[in-house]
Amino acid sequence: MKMLFYTLLFVLSPAFVSAQQSAEARKILDKAYALYEESYGIKLSFGITLIEAGGTKYPAQSGVALVKGNKFKLETDEMETWFDGKTQWVLMKDADEVNISSPTSKEIASISPLALLSMYKSGYSLGNPLSKTTQGKAVYQIEMTPSTQQGDFKHISVWVDKQGYSVLQVELTMKDNSKSVIEISNYNANNNFPDATFVFNKDLYPKTEIIDLR
Repeated sequence: MKMLFYTLLFVLSPAFVSAQQSAEARKILDKAYALYEESYGIKLSFGITLIEAGGTKYPAQSGVALVKGNKFKLETDEMETWFDGKTQWVLMKDADEVNISSPTSKEIASISPLALLSMYKSGYSLGNPLSKTTQGKAVYQIEMTPSTQQGDFKHISVWVDKQGYSVLQVELTMKDNSKSVIEISNYNANNNFPDATFVFNKDLYPKTEIIDLR
């Protein structure tokens, strides 16, 4: 799960962006970020492929994400995660148990789509956007390089739709040269999710064991 949105979709850093960044790339990412920030509800499908440094590729994991501001709900075959802005619930389907926690801002930054996308704002230099094609669409490809050696990433590549400015793909290269490739599809920013969407409803899971880690 950490790789999932460590991998959707970028980790908040107190350092301000290096002056080396491309103004054009910044403008493109500002538009993409505004789509997340201004929407009352985003629903998207995603697929994540993990690739080891030696080239071994693991079967892709797929799932669905619902996002509203700093709240989100993620679902894959193995688990569901709810976060209401303060409390996080993680349902492990095979074990039929829910872990409740109050994650730190850094932990949330590693799995929240909004926090992930906001990483371009601080601690990264941005390369000039390249014109490419992915999923049959014309996109901007932007390279993000950490301004310092701290953190987990060696570099990040982001593909942004030229027409709608939604993020279609993210490739995260770790310091050990392993990679996580996220492909985003069925992006819909026209939802209006009630806040209850992002809260675990124990009445729907009467037999599930609840483990409170707060």
